[in-house]
Amino acid sequence: MIVASTALRDLAVLVWVILALVVAFDMATSLKRPKNLTFDVPQEIFVGENAVLRLSLDNAPQNLQAKLEWPEGLSGEKKIIFQPGPDNSLQADIPIRAVRRGLWNLHHLWLFWESRFKLLEFVPRLDLGAELRVVPNIRQVQSGEITTTVLSTLYGVKENRALGEGSEFHQLRDFVPGMDIKSVDWKRSARRRSLVAKELRAERNHHVIIALDNGYLMREEIGGLPKIDHAVTAALATAWAAAIGGDLVGYYSYDVKPRTFSAPAPGRNAFARLRNWTAELSYVSRETNHTLALTELNARTPKRSLIIVFTDFIDTTSAELLIENIGILSKRHLLIFVAIRDPDLETLIETAPGDMEGAATIVAANQSITERRLVLERLARMGVTIVDAKPNAVTARLISTYLEIKAREMI
Repeated sequence: MIVASTALRDLAVLVWVILALVVAFDMATSLKRPKNLTFDVPQEIFVGENAVLRLSLDNAPQNLQAKLEWPEGLSGEKKIIFQPGPDNSLQADIPIRAVRRGLWNLHHLWLFWESRFKLLEFVPRLDLGAELRVVPNIRQVQSGEITTTVLSTLYGVKENRALGEGSEFHQLRDFVPGMDIKSVDWKRSARRRSLVAKELRAERNHHVIIALDNGYLMREEIGGLPKIDHAVTAALATAWAAAIGGDLVGYYSYDVKPRTFSAPAPGRNAFARLRNWTAELSYVSRETNHTLALTELNARTPKRSLIIVFTDFIDTTSAELLIENIGILSKRHLLIFVAIRDPDLETLIETAPGDMEGAATIVAANQSITERRLVLERLARMGVTIVDAKPNAVTARLISTYLEIKAREMI
């Protein structure tokens, strides 16, 4: 019995020794130290758009995987798989979506691979140090689409057809049959002893002020982005259109109290300042004080201006103070009220409910849409121009509204 127990004990020790040798061999043949981690990424990404982060590693195992800890402003794949690259390196192309404005850092990269016999797992951490800046989206401005639209509308064929319908003196020309007799400048005609007519054009150098509500309601996500980012994109596009159209552009932001005001300024410098300012505009969780903010805006703009207000509301009760102060502001200025619709809410009410909970959800959604319509109708009766559109259509609708107001000389 003693001999048998000794033999079993020696056998057990031998098994552990063999296992330890196998593990040591597995570690020796599988352990590598990946080095020369490099990355390639654009310096700036427009919010709401995608980019690619390319990683490259030398001296890495072929079955390498990795993981990144994504900051709040970026989203991407949880698992990263490397593929063979040139010069015995491994590469990975990682799609990135920018979902928040700001400067975001990717500090570390966690690697993962299994040993040859799958007895061990290696999880080293490498310093990455990548820095990505997410900025407001000005893709439409860069494409030249807005510039072409504004120039062709205000200074192209349409201006020639509307000749004489403006209010600002442009030039004198000889009167010819068919012209409006009211356009004759009688004093200059008497001086020249021949009939001359005045050519008029639409007045320029109007004040256009972008007013952004940055309260907590504007943090609601629609189409994968907060409402404030959709508003910033539309505001920048409209500011560029106004600058091209010869108007002066200013901006104003507020939440629980007024935050930033910049007086209207001419040209593209005003757009550049607006872009830099919106890039630094933070995401806040404070309730908006419309009374204080709009009263302050009214006091800061003594000259009649076109004020474009980007804001949001929940229901008719919470919108009462907003309506009251918009009404006061509209007595002196021309207002465009921009509201961004939630397409998911409209899709919801068109879907048949599957149970009682679904039916209750649809009733609540219908009530929300009805109250929203009532608020917008009250504002329209005050003379406020309403732009109520989905995120992908709000920019085009707003620029079209601005051009129509300018053509009709409503400011």
